Amino acid sequence: MHRSEPAHDGDFGRQLAGYGLTTANVLYYLPDRPSLIQSFVWQFYDVAPEHPRLERFLDFWRREIEAAIHSVEIAHERLLRPTEVRLANFEGRLH
Repeated sequence: MHRSEPAHDGDFGRQLAGYGLTTANVLYYLPDRPSLIQSFVWQFYDVAPEHPRLERFLDFWRREIEAAIHSVEIAHERLLRPTEVRLANFEGRLH
């Protein structure tokens, strides 16, 4: 299932909408130097496991950039989880 960009503004809104922090390390080489592997690191909010934003970026790369992708390493972490929200009960008096 593909999710569209959340209507919320900012990183916190994206996290509430289910987005997590994604780091992509794109290893690539230029056609005239195939033995020299280079790295491009990009960090953004995306939805795992589909990673629609990363897929759009890689599609753009393949169409518009002459460098050939060797491999892509992905790290993804949801910074907000449902288990992190707890209700606290309080019984007592505040002066």
